[in-house]
Amino acid sequence: MGTTEDYECPRRVPVPPSKPFLKSLQTSLKETFFPDDPFKQFKNQPTSWKFLLGLQYFVPILEWAPRYTFDFFKADLIAGITIASLAVPQGISYASLASIPPIIGLYSSFVPPLIYAMLGSSRDLAVGTVAVGSLLISSMLGKEVSPTENPEQYVRLVFTATFFAGVFQASFGILRLGFIVDFLSHATIVGFMGGAATIVCLQQLKGMLGLVHFTHETDVVSVMSSVFGQIHQWRWESAVLGCCFLFFLLLTRYFSKRKSVFFWINAMAPLTSVILGSLLVYLTHAEKHGVQVIGHLKKGLNPLSTSELVFGSPHLMAAVKTGIIIGVIGLAEGIAVGRTFAMFKNYHIDGNKEMIAFGMMNIAGSCTSCYLTAGPFSRTAVNYNAGSRSAVSNIIMATAVMFTLLFLTPLFHYTPLVVLSSIIVSAMLGLLDYEAAIHLWKIDKFDFFICLGAYLGVVLGSVEIGLVIAITVSLLRILLFVARPRTIVLGNIPNTGIYRSMDQYPIAKTVPGILILQIDAPVYFANASYLRERISRWIYEEEDRLKSVGETSLHYVILDLSAVGSIDTSGISMFEEVGKNVDRKGLKLVLANPQSEVMKKLHKSKLIDTIGQEWIHLTVGEAVAACNFMLYTCKPDPVVVDYNAQDNNV
Repeated sequence: MGTTEDYECPRRVPVPPSKPFLKSLQTSLKETFFPDDPFKQFKNQPTSWKFLLGLQYFVPILEWAPRYTFDFFKADLIAGITIASLAVPQGISYASLASIPPIIGLYSSFVPPLIYAMLGSSRDLAVGTVAVGSLLISSMLGKEVSPTENPEQYVRLVFTATFFAGVFQASFGILRLGFIVDFLSHATIVGFMGGAATIVCLQQLKGMLGLVHFTHETDVVSVMSSVFGQIHQWRWESAVLGCCFLFFLLLTRYFSKRKSVFFWINAMAPLTSVILGSLLVYLTHAEKHGVQVIGHLKKGLNPLSTSELVFGSPHLMAAVKTGIIIGVIGLAEGIAVGRTFAMFKNYHIDGNKEMIAFGMMNIAGSCTSCYLTAGPFSRTAVNYNAGSRSAVSNIIMATAVMFTLLFLTPLFHYTPLVVLSSIIVSAMLGLLDYEAAIHLWKIDKFDFFICLGAYLGVVLGSVEIGLVIAITVSLLRILLFVARPRTIVLGNIPNTGIYRSMDQYPIAKTVPGILILQIDAPVYFANASYLRERISRWIYEEEDRLKSVGETSLHYVILDLSAVGSIDTSGISMFEEVGKNVDRKGLKLVLANPQSEVMKKLHKSKLIDTIGQEWIHLTVGEAVAACNFMLYTCKPDPVVVDYNAQDNNV
């Protein structure tokens, strides 16, 4: 009788040397929290130089400022003035969306950009208020304190929520937890932003139609009920004025998209609308005919608001909850926008640095009468197209806003609210990325339904419900990937020693008497039971297929473990049970290309001895060769393996 010793295996799979537990733990923690190896630059450097490098790491302006040139300044000057022309009307508009005084929107475009310019790592990100964050603040805090009945307490809550958003963001960066934000997938963000943009647009019907009383709810049913329930209060003057300015804003966007050199037309359009609207109201006295205006804006720079933070308020938990949610949304949007434009210019931004920068600018902002700021796409796109070369464009923008606060705020007295509504609607239409949704449908239907679920959750429920649905579905998909990994049947590509998926390669052929399966994920407690059942079903199906076509009966089951990067004790138990099942059928289990961590666990559990070292091969090809040798060269003795003896070793 032949035995496996008659077959000479060309290469054995070695068991790697085991590492001490503390060293393995250190390596795992390093890969989790420091994948970019930020300490590399400090190696072999003198102490004084390490201190300077440390300052440059946490304050990036110290690293690039010495190389800053006058040519860079000229480019940043143009870009900064351009985005300032957008920041002023957007700041006022988004403040009204957050149900806070318009002047706070201007304050928020002064201090935070200065902080980001020192701490941020993006050359193109333009800092400012964001529509979705403003909507979240209004919808969440407005339920706790009425912004109309108790405006002072409401503003204090807004500052407090902004403070906690900053603390949360900075903590994420300091603790190197940036990977958590990645759980918000692209599909989730597209759906959530689209839903929020839809609600924001519908809520602007209040300003477009000149309505005084309006619902605080954000779902589409409540908003539309409020609109059509007050038909007798619609003001045709506001509606006509709003439609005209909205048409103007959309027309300028259309031309700027057709010709990129005309980007400045779209960038200047909001400020132009504010100027024209203010002149029109002033000359026609439209405020006396139902057209609502901003009114008085006090001159002067940001007053300190440290004493306005209410840590002893009965609504503190609402402020904390709001801060965490707007902090996550601000990070997700800002980092995604920063990475997008960094890719265009072929440079890298550090996600953890960005989190620290965002956190510090919101903490500083909450103490200087500012509310949530992030990196809005529209303003950043204008900054990029205007030719910005560094974060100095944010400093120029902040300087322009400072000049506005000191000298120009009285000029906004006659600015009609309907113009602000038109500016918001125009900006929000850009967030309705239907092309991205269509792309998701074509590429990945599951991603599309995640996107759709987030969108409908926001539109039909609330912003919070939409966010919860989006995160829940994203996590559910991750769990599905972990708990239900793919197992693939491999076949031989004719005239080669290559084995590939038979679904992907129709020309691949099965090997007579051998079933080759590839496990496409790590094996953990979450998927061990499923894999055991799925492998057993593959064996049943293959045996039934062979019987139906009258081919050679099944003798060997090869498991390709190339994609199994790690395994736990439940996975070891799964392999033991698969081995028992295979043995009961008179078959033999063979392993191909187990990775380092897997081999260590197999060795420690003594499962290698149970399976047999001679049945563990480096490649699928070598495993097939060994099986064919035993199958056709010699008749194997019946194999009886005592798996029960190993039960206590795992």
